[in-house]
Amino acid sequence: MPSIFSRIIAGEIPCYKIAEDDRHFAFLDINPVNKGHVLVVPKHEVSYIFDLSDEEYQSLTLFAKRVAEGLKEAVECKRIGVAVIGLEVPHAHIHLIPISKEGDMNFGDKHTYPAEEMEELRDAIAAKVAAKL
Repeated sequence: MPSIFSRIIAGEIPCYKIAEDDRHFAFLDINPVNKGHVLVVPKHEVSYIFDLSDEEYQSLTLFAKRVAEGLKEAVECKRIGVAVIGLEVPHAHIHLIPISKEGDMNFGDKHTYPAEEMEELRDAIAAKVAAKL
Protein backbone atom coordinates (compact mmCIF):
# COMPACT_ATOMS: atom_id res chain seq x y z
CA MET A 1 0.00 0.00 0.00
CA PRO A 2 1.48 3.37 -0.99
CA SER A 3 2.44 5.80 1.76
CA ILE A 4 0.53 9.05 2.20
CA PHE A 5 3.52 10.83 0.65
CA SER A 6 3.43 8.58 -2.44
CA ARG A 7 -0.27 9.39 -2.74
CA ILE A 8 0.52 13.12 -2.49
CA ILE A 9 3.21 12.81 -5.18
CA ALA A 10 0.75 10.91 -7.41
CA GLY A 11 -1.81 13.71 -7.00
CA GLU A 12 -4.31 11.51 -5.16
CA ILE A 13 -4.15 13.75 -2.08
CA PRO A 14 -3.89 17.55 -2.45
CA CYS A 15 -0.90 19.41 -1.05
CA TYR A 16 0.78 22.80 -1.09
CA LYS A 17 3.56 21.88 -3.50
CA ILE A 18 6.76 23.89 -3.26
CA ALA A 19 8.92 22.19 -5.89
CA GLU A 20 9.67 18.97 -7.68
CA ASP A 21 12.02 17.45 -10.16
CA ASP A 22 12.11 13.99 -11.69
CA ARG A 23 13.27 12.38 -8.40
CA HIS A 24 12.16 14.64 -5.52
CA PHE A 25 9.12 16.43 -4.20
CA ALA A 26 8.77 19.25 -1.63
CA PHE A 27 5.55 20.44 -0.02
CA LEU A 28 4.31 22.34 3.02
CA ASP A 29 3.57 20.31 6.14
CA ILE A 30 -0.16 20.76 6.87
CA ASN A 31 0.51 20.66 10.63
CA PRO A 32 3.75 22.61 10.75
CA VAL A 33 6.08 23.10 13.68
CA ASN A 34 6.56 26.66 12.36
CA LYS A 35 5.14 28.64 9.48
CA GLY A 36 6.97 27.54 6.33
CA HIS A 37 7.72 23.97 7.52
CA VAL A 38 8.51 22.02 4.35
CA LEU A 39 8.81 18.27 3.81
CA VAL A 40 11.26 17.03 1.17
CA VAL A 41 10.84 13.46 -0.05
CA PRO A 42 12.23 11.19 -2.71
CA LYS A 43 9.60 10.17 -5.25
CA HIS A 44 10.92 6.62 -4.94
CA GLU A 45 9.24 5.27 -1.81
CA VAL A 46 11.75 4.04 0.75
CA SER A 47 10.71 3.81 4.40
CA TYR A 48 14.03 4.66 6.07
CA ILE A 49 16.26 7.46 4.82
CA PHE A 50 19.44 5.45 5.40
CA ASP A 51 18.09 2.68 3.15
CA LEU A 52 18.45 5.05 0.18
CA SER A 53 21.44 4.33 -2.02
CA ASP A 54 24.37 6.69 -1.52
CA GLU A 55 23.52 8.43 -4.77
CA GLU A 56 19.81 8.79 -3.86
CA TYR A 57 20.73 10.11 -0.41
CA GLN A 58 23.15 12.69 -1.84
CA SER A 59 20.65 13.75 -4.48
CA LEU A 60 17.86 14.16 -1.90
CA THR A 61 20.14 16.16 0.38
CA LEU A 62 21.22 18.49 -2.43
CA PHE A 63 17.60 19.02 -3.47
CA ALA A 64 16.70 19.79 0.17
CA LYS A 65 19.58 22.28 0.35
CA ARG A 66 18.22 24.21 -2.63
CA VAL A 67 14.72 24.19 -1.15
CA ALA A 68 16.15 25.41 2.18
CA GLU A 69 17.97 28.28 0.46
CA GLY A 70 14.74 29.48 -1.16
CA LEU A 71 12.76 28.91 2.02
CA LYS A 72 15.16 31.09 4.02
CA GLU A 73 14.68 33.91 1.53
CA ALA A 74 10.89 33.62 1.66
CA VAL A 75 10.29 33.24 5.41
CA GLU A 76 11.78 35.49 8.06
CA CYS A 77 14.10 33.39 10.23
CA LYS A 78 17.73 33.07 11.33
CA ARG A 79 18.22 29.59 9.93
CA ILE A 80 16.49 26.61 8.43
CA GLY A 81 16.47 23.74 10.92
CA VAL A 82 16.78 20.24 9.53
CA ALA A 83 15.34 17.09 11.06
CA VAL A 84 14.99 13.50 9.96
CA ILE A 85 12.77 11.53 12.30
CA GLY A 86 11.11 9.00 10.05
CA LEU A 87 8.68 7.37 12.44
CA GLU A 88 5.40 9.05 11.60
CA VAL A 89 5.26 8.20 7.87
CA PRO A 90 6.98 5.15 6.33
CA HIS A 91 8.48 7.22 3.49
CA ALA A 92 11.91 8.83 3.86
CA HIS A 93 11.64 12.59 4.35
CA ILE A 94 13.52 15.63 5.53
CA HIS A 95 11.87 18.36 7.60
CA LEU A 96 13.00 21.92 6.77
CA ILE A 97 11.82 24.31 9.46
CA PRO A 98 12.37 28.08 9.63
CA ILE A 99 13.82 28.83 13.09
CA SER A 100 15.15 31.77 15.06
CA LYS A 101 15.91 29.88 18.30
CA GLU A 102 16.38 26.23 19.31
CA GLY A 103 12.90 26.00 20.83
CA ASP A 104 11.45 26.56 17.36
CA MET A 105 12.13 22.87 16.57
CA ASN A 106 9.54 21.56 19.04
CA PHE A 107 7.68 18.75 17.26
CA GLY A 108 5.20 18.59 20.15
CA ASP A 109 3.93 22.05 19.21
CA LYS A 110 2.12 21.81 15.86
CA HIS A 111 0.06 24.56 14.25
CA THR A 112 -2.65 24.95 11.63
CA TYR A 113 -3.20 27.89 9.31
CA PRO A 114 -6.13 28.83 7.06
CA ALA A 115 -5.95 27.56 3.47
CA GLU A 116 -5.59 31.09 2.10
CA GLU A 117 -2.53 31.71 4.28
CA MET A 118 -1.02 28.34 3.27
CA GLU A 119 -1.56 29.18 -0.41
CA GLU A 120 0.13 32.57 -0.05
CA LEU A 121 3.02 30.97 1.81
CA ARG A 122 3.33 28.23 -0.81
CA ASP A 123 3.45 30.78 -3.61
CA ALA A 124 6.08 32.91 -1.88
CA ILE A 125 8.33 29.95 -1.07
CA ALA A 126 7.83 28.25 -4.44
CA ALA A 127 8.90 31.40 -6.29
CA LYS A 128 12.15 31.63 -4.31
CA VAL A 129 12.86 27.91 -4.60
CA ALA A 130 12.26 27.91 -8.37
CA ALA A 131 15.15 30.34 -8.75
CA LYS A 132 17.44 27.86 -6.95
CA LEU A 133 16.59 24.73 -8.97
